[in-house]
Amino acid sequence: MRREPSPLQSSIHPPSGSHFRTRCNHTQPGCSQEETALIKNRERTRFGLSYKSLKGIRILTLIQRGMTVKGLIGDQFKPLREAQINRVHQTALRILEEVGVKVELEEAIQIYRKGGGRIDGNIVRIPSSAVEQALTLVPHTFLMAGRDEQNDLVLEGNRVYLGTGGAALTVLDLETGEARPGKLQDLARLAHLVDALENVHFYLRPCIPQDIPKEVMDINQFYASLSHTTKHIMGAAQSVHTARDVIAMASMVAGGREALVKRPLISFVTSWMISPLHCASETTQVLLEIVRNKIPVALSSAPMAGSTSPVTLAGTLAQVHAEQLSGIVLTQLANPGSPVLYGAIPSMADLRTMAYVGGGIEFGLMNAAISQMAQSVGVPNYNSAALTDSKIPDIQAGYEKAYSICLCAMAGSNYIHHAAGMLESMRAVAYEQFVIDNEIIGMALRLLKGIQVDDETLAFEAIREAGPSGNYLSSLHTVKFMRQEYFRQTLADRQTREAWEESGALDGRTRARQRAKEILRTHSPKGIDRKIDREIRQAFDIRL
Repeated sequence: MRREPSPLQSSIHPPSGSHFRTRCNHTQPGCSQEETALIKNRERTRFGLSYKSLKGIRILTLIQRGMTVKGLIGDQFKPLREAQINRVHQTALRILEEVGVKVELEEAIQIYRKGGGRIDGNIVRIPSSAVEQALTLVPHTFLMAGRDEQNDLVLEGNRVYLGTGGAALTVLDLETGEARPGKLQDLARLAHLVDALENVHFYLRPCIPQDIPKEVMDINQFYASLSHTTKHIMGAAQSVHTARDVIAMASMVAGGREALVKRPLISFVTSWMISPLHCASETTQVLLEIVRNKIPVALSSAPMAGSTSPVTLAGTLAQVHAEQLSGIVLTQLANPGSPVLYGAIPSMADLRTMAYVGGGIEFGLMNAAISQMAQSVGVPNYNSAALTDSKIPDIQAGYEKAYSICLCAMAGSNYIHHAAGMLESMRAVAYEQFVIDNEIIGMALRLLKGIQVDDETLAFEAIREAGPSGNYLSSLHTVKFMRQEYFRQTLADRQTREAWEESGALDGRTRARQRAKEILRTHSPKGIDRKIDREIRQAFDIRL
């Protein structure tokens, strides 16, 4: 069942892409003197128009001032028909009732028992009635906030957000390009970089620092992230204790525990399900702790077709849908109304080597389809795109990433992680890859905006004015729409060959690396309040 965006949220994130429609008059206070001068100059030199002739006409600001496009509606690609969605769902219900889920954590077994689960040793069989009841309790829309409200994410319906993800152990050094172990400083610098990338909407820690002890890993990962970007932060916790520490720290930043629940600046991902159909006890304990605190949490399960799920795409969808439904039942029994993300990440194995395959076209296809399954039960979803098996930012990385990003975005996936920075099937990240992926995501978002057809865009009067053999370079219609109609690439090279050679003949990776360095040198993320930062450092072992 699909839910239309509420009027309130439609006003927060206009689905028509009207973030690009902010307009200003030359004399309006919103335009700086520099912007006004630039607008005047460009009008005179590029369109042969005098400033006087445009006086009083409101046109698009030619300089975008930090505005991001997010929360657009994705419903253009539907790999499953309604009848197929129903068959997958019914098969998943049958899996839960007849096959069941292996649960070894006694606390979870008792929670399932309370909800009507049939217990046979460590196998829990879940009746359809329990699933139906849980789906009436789980939130169908919720906020995942940024420290800056401009970076808030409202998860509902088919609204699309894309961001980082992963747990890479390797980082390609920004200076040398060589692969090396990830460091805590990388986590902070990558957050710094993402803070300035307008098409990357959230920051899920992309790499695991290997220069700090495991016992202080979680608190430092969240601190490094929170302190270097105002975008929403997601991460993992290795234990109940560290989850409590992270929630306590985030509460300090948010202004208290109630403030954090109201505006959750952080969320968690829990890999609580070991496919096929096996609850991981320690991670399930962490999941239940997060749910008790009503912090948003993604129920991550990532079966590999042919290895830990059936080799057929439909079979993998049915199994992972069952795994997700079992998690929704557990969390809503534990704390009704707790916000969870349907976190299926169907993938596949290379049956020749049994290695994980992130760049296959079927990966994007399954993740688009699983978005439909989440939408059918009305639960915001977390899934994956932009994985590649390439080891460096090259042409293979480009085409593998672009396909899955577009498929998932056009399917209306809500929270698409791994969308920026990842290489080598999640084993590595590269600074310049984040910059490249920011541009790929921007192109995908332009697809979501679609083609607007109305009296103005059909341009009959402009066509009449130009007439046969005319041109549109000096048309006011061109001035009005040129910035909002097309995606403006900032990384791609569109020079002539001669100009490109004269400017150094730089390839895309080199340009992206230069851009990453420039951002890190010139962009200053808003930090945590100094007083709160001191309190955090007194309370926790912060290594940054």
